[in-house]
This record gives sequence, C-alpha cells and structure tokens, in this order.
Amino acid sequence: MTGSYGRADASSSSAPAGSTALLDRPSDPEFSSDPRITRDDILAVLGPDADTLMTEANVGVDELIRLINAETTMLPPIVDTPPAPAAAAGTSVEEPEDGLASAVKTWKKRFLKGSVLAMLITLTGGGAAALAMNKSVTLNVDGEEQTVRSFGDTVGEVLDDADIDVGKHDALSPSPQAEVGDGGVITLERGRHMTVSVDGEQRQVWVRATTVDEALTQLGMQDLKNEGAKLSAPLDSEVPLKGMTLEVRTQKSVMIFDGGKEPREVTTHAITAGDLIDELGMKLGPQDRIQSGKQMSLEDGAEVYISRTGVSVVKQKETIEPEVRTIEDPELEQGKKVVEKPGKAGEELVTYRVTKENGEEIAREEVDSKVLKEAKDKVVRVGTKEPPQPQITGGAVWDRLAQCESGGDWSIDTGNGYYGGLQFDKQTWDAYGGDQYAAYPDEASREQQIAIATKVRDARGGSYSAWPACSSELGLP
Repeated sequence: MTGSYGRADASSSSAPAGSTALLDRPSDPEFSSDPRITRDDILAVLGPDADTLMTEANVGVDELIRLINAETTMLPPIVDTPPAPAAAAGTSVEEPEDGLASAVKTWKKRFLKGSVLAMLITLTGGGAAALAMNKSVTLNVDGEEQTVRSFGDTVGEVLDDADIDVGKHDALSPSPQAEVGDGGVITLERGRHMTVSVDGEQRQVWVRATTVDEALTQLGMQDLKNEGAKLSAPLDSEVPLKGMTLEVRTQKSVMIFDGGKEPREVTTHAITAGDLIDELGMKLGPQDRIQSGKQMSLEDGAEVYISRTGVSVVKQKETIEPEVRTIEDPELEQGKKVVEKPGKAGEELVTYRVTKENGEEIAREEVDSKVLKEAKDKVVRVGTKEPPQPQITGGAVWDRLAQCESGGDWSIDTGNGYYGGLQFDKQTWDAYGGDQYAAYPDEASREQQIAIATKVRDARGGSYSAWPACSSELGLP
C-alpha cells in the first residue's frame, strides 16, 4: 500500500474486507474534533505502522471504524462554552475551539488508542499490533523505578497514561515533547516546597530532594551537619511532596557574665539571650535584667551580660557623737580653749535598705533608728579676753618690709602657703612660738607678727635675710 488505507482497486483479492474508497494520508495527522471516529483519527492512532497493522488484521479503515463504534461505550463529555467575543470591524479573529471539540480530542487522545489496539489484537490474536503500539517504559520518579506500558509516542503522552502530572518546580528528562520508544527511561524529580528557618530567619525554597539530608546539600547548607546544628527533623527523614518546615538552630559558643560571678563559656543552640537563660534554667529576680534585652540575637562568640540587682535590709549599731557646747570665758585669753566636760558618746541601732548591683553596693537608705544609749554633751570654755600685746621695737622698719611683702595687709592669706603681713610659712611661725598667739600668722595682730619676726631676725644675727628679695630692695642688712 502507498499512502492510503486499503486498496484503490476494490476488486483486488488482497483488499481488506469491508474497505471503502481510499483517502490520501495527511502529512501530519492529528485527532479531529468531530464527535465521530474519522479516518484521520485512525491514522493519528496507528501512525507510520498503519498500513502494516491494517493488512495484518485484514480489515479496512471503514470496517475498523464500524467495529470500534460498536464496541465503544465511553463518550466524550459535553462542555458548555460561553460564546466568543465579536471581532472588531476590519479584523479577523481565529475561532477558539469550543468545549465540546476540546473534550472530543481529549477523549480520542486518551481512550481511542486503547480501543483501536484492543480491536486489532482481537482481529489478529495479538502479535505485531500489540508490540507496535504498546511500549514498555521505565519511570524513575524521585529515585524509585516502575515499569509502565503505554500507547504514547512522547514522554508527555506516557506520563498522561500513567496519570502523572509534572509541576513547574519538577525536573523532567527527557522533555515532554521528546519521543519515547519501547524500553525508554523517563526520569522525574519532584519539586518540594520548604520553609527553612535558620536561627529564626526564614526563607522559602524549592528543592528536588526526598530527605532532609539531600535538601541541606542542595541548599548549600551541608556544613551545618558537621557543625553540631540542631534540626527539627532527622537528616534521614522524608521531605513530603506537600512540603515541610525545617527549623535549624546553629551551635554557638557564648560567654555569660552573670552579675559579680566569674564569666563562664557555654555551648548552646539558643537563638536569643532569653532562650539561653531558659535553656540554662537561670532565674532572674524582679530587678535583674539582661543588659541587651531578652531578644538579643545570639551568634558564635556572643557575650551576654546579666545585671543582678538585690535589695536587702541590714541593721547595725552606730556611735552617736556627743554635741559640743561652748561657754565664753572672759577670764580666758582669746584663742584658748578649756574642756570642762569631755562628754560621752551614745549608741543607736540603725536600719538600712541596701541595694547591690553585681555584688557592689550602689545605694543605702536609712529606714529606721533606735537610740540604745544617749550621748552626753561635751562642754568647752572659750576665752574672750584680749591677750596682752607684746612690746616691739623698730615698727617702722617692719611696716616697710610688710609693705614690700604683702602690700601692708597683715591679715592676708593668698593660698600660696605664706600668711600675714610678713609672709610667714606655718612651719616657721610655729617654730618661733607664733602658735601662742594664733594658729596661723594672718590670724595674729600686727604686733604679734612683728614679735615673732623679731625672733627670726635675732636668730640670724640681726639679719633680715629670711626676707631676701624685699630686704635687698629696701637695703636692709
């Protein structure tokens, strides 16, 4: 036969029974949208082996169509399709295929092959018809192999016969349009959606892995397996087709500074400082706090500082110093004091509220006190009698010297360690008996300062060298 079903010469002895006028074979046959089974449909089913198979079955195309129609009970569903929008003036719109036509083609593609094959096998008793149309194909889905038999010519058709859908995140080899023959192999790796949370940071990913271990490797996170990370699912657990959430907590070395205690290093999978405190079973008091807050994120090498604040009540005995009561005594020279009664210290019990932070006291508040023993006042008599002024000589010379030293101010104290009109230092003043008049030179009278200065001069053989600059300026020996 050349390019037709049956033979053109109906009287030929080799013509299949029931054949009719022959049709030219289309160059690219496909299933028709006609609800009836057509010659194009038979050609689309049988493909290039049509002549051989028809001859072997000794049946013409029309007779084959009649037999199939007589045996077929499954009809395509009728699908309502809304009318297509009207085309604008001057334009042409390709008529969309209506629901019925699409359903007919789908039915023919999925079920007509089986009907044609079954009929040919019935007519021929099997053999070449079954081998030509029914292929044995190995499906490797996620590493698991299964063998299926299909009438499909392409990968997509074989998967359709096996009721396997390919998602947009799946990996398929060969492609759906690739031809597949008997003994072919189709590999399908299913995409699985995963929500991966690493130390609280989430990301949405797709993997083609069947186990958690494989998924981590695909995501470039295989190092976590050797770094002590804690996973919410075992490495060998399955990643379901519907996806899963995987929580990963990395292992970290963290230094803890707990109040006044010695710092310590711990290994943890905690995500935050608060998680770490809970993991270690540490208790925080009402006023204790984590300096960076409980939500502080932990990384390897992090430092966590805990401020411990404690409040306690303490009682302690304290001395009550006696009050000093002074009595002016006109018979006692000015500057002199006499203790008439020494007095006696008392004692009290004082209660304090003490606040400590990290072992150091930071606040103390007195809340109560109780006197255990009263203090007795100390009585001191203070002289008010003007002391007799010493007899001096050469007052005019000393006045000139004081004018040079201090501008003539006998009560001056500039804070430079020298006092009074003649600028005595404390050591010299006391050494020559100045403390009998006053503790400091500037507190003594002019005459008292001159009296002490005279002693200093006389001790140096009458020389004014204790005042070198001014004595030289004034021409004094």
